[in-house]
Amino acid sequence: MREYVVRNWDQLQAIIFRDVWQDDIKRYRANFIYRGVGDISYELLPKLNRVCNHNLELEDSLLRNFKKYAYADIADYQSFWQILTLAQHHGLPTRLLDWSYSPLVAAHFATEEIENYDKDGLIWCVDYEAIMQQLPSTLKDNLNETNSKLFSLDMLEKVAQNFDDLKKYSDKPYVIFFEPSSIHNRIINQYALFSVLSDSSTHLSDILDVYKQFCFKIIIPKEIKLEIRDKLDYINISERMIYPGLDGICKWITRKFSDLGPKYNTLK
Repeated sequence: MREYVVRNWDQLQAIIFRDVWQDDIKRYRANFIYRGVGDISYELLPKLNRVCNHNLELEDSLLRNFKKYAYADIADYQSFWQILTLAQHHGLPTRLLDWSYSPLVAAHFATEEIENYDKDGLIWCVDYEAIMQQLPSTLKDNLNETNSKLFSLDMLEKVAQNFDDLKKYSDKPYVIFFEPSSIHNRIINQYALFSVLSDSSTHLSDILDVYKQFCFKIIIPKEIKLEIRDKLDYINISERMIYPGLDGICKWITRKFSDLGPKYNTLK
């Protein structure tokens, strides 16, 4: 898979906005989605695989217990996928993985963790339109018939009522990207969408490696993390926006007033 190492803010912008001009509509449009991580060694593993890799069959128990104990808060939600995305949003281990349409939101996640400032960060960049055209034929036809590039929650509910239904379309593992409902300002502000694998034991990185011509990585060396971080703050890509509410404000203030410059701005 292609990798690009950026050395400053300008190089990051150049890579992000390269080749996004679409001459047929005379507009700047990208078919990419992004995921940022603060440590380059982090794999594309959902929380389910990180927490329950010893027994992935616990997935059903996790969701069943969530529905049981959170009943008062989720009584208005009937759809499997709505409940799943709500559980993911609040931290339950699921097979979903968060992505963003915004490369700068991804850059935020690659640079927000103070404890990872001594490690290189990484942004995964995936051409979701091209990946969705690799879906099993029935699902791909569903997208094409509706002139869609990925699934909405309503569209997903029509083709699959649960995880087991996903397996009916192919014995070969595959990935679906879908947009959640705007159930919380975090989802809206993070310009968020999710990936879901038809087989929880499969690693998304293995699937993307098969289609590596549709993907690339942007490496943010630890030496420039603070530059990227400070410039993101200047354009209001910060915890205040990413995590609306008091928690986000406190996270932002804590980082803003931390003594990071003398330790990490080694290039100046």
